[in-house]
Amino acid sequence: MKGTIYLVATPIGNLEDITFRAIKILKNVDIIAAEDTRHTLQLLNHFKINKPIISYHRHNEEIKTEELINQVLEGKDIAIVTDAGTPGISDPGEKIVKQAIENKIEVIPIPGACAFVNSLIVSGISTKEFCFYGFLPLNKKNRQEKLVQIKKENKTVILYEAPHKLIKTLEDILENIGNVNACLVRELTKIYEEKTYGKMSDIINSIKEPKGEYVIILDLSKQDEEFDFSKMTIQEHYQFYEKIGFNKKEIIKQIAKDRNVSKNEIYKMFT
Repeated sequence: MKGTIYLVATPIGNLEDITFRAIKILKNVDIIAAEDTRHTLQLLNHFKINKPIISYHRHNEEIKTEELINQVLEGKDIAIVTDAGTPGISDPGEKIVKQAIENKIEVIPIPGACAFVNSLIVSGISTKEFCFYGFLPLNKKNRQEKLVQIKKENKTVILYEAPHKLIKTLEDILENIGNVNACLVRELTKIYEEKTYGKMSDIINSIKEPKGEYVIILDLSKQDEEFDFSKMTIQEHYQFYEKIGFNKKEIIKQIAKDRNVSKNEIYKMFT
């Protein structure tokens, strides 16, 4: 008989954020697969849970996923936990779920804390429609492409960022997306929990020394007219992407996508 995989949400700060059900599952499974075994051991010790723990993170996910699936097929129940929050949200979890489905293994979510959801509800920015982008790419070109994509959104946008990259990311948002209304949430549910509201430029100026993990909420419900491609000439549209650093082939492809026309049609205009 096959076992079950449980995706167990753990506290993002305050240990009291864990649910009774999460504690019960962690006590009853055969194995706990943790993003950081040392971090998870502190949580387990706090709740007097004594179970075998194995390391399961981004760098060993390929190998460990297969091992874990095999153990579940042999009948063992496994809990997947990350350092904080819900597995699979900018953390390991997605890969093993896909393989579990392929092997007809039951996957059960154990709900709990999620940083971006809780940051959104205290942001004062629309919760009706939103997009979660996680962490921006590190590669300069990929980052620019992602910012262009985000700029086109007409709804709330949510990002994650680490303290040592925060200022650069906020400056990139200001430069590429604009001086939008935003909310910056730091150290959610921890002692130094802090929310900063206002225009992006004001938020940047208010930061003294970034510490802790950050969630960035952007209000993009009202787009600037200057970014309305339909009001640009084809030449202006081309120059827009040229300034970002796209090559000719990439520009033509993106313009065709923006205007919903064929690439050949755009290509003829620039040959």
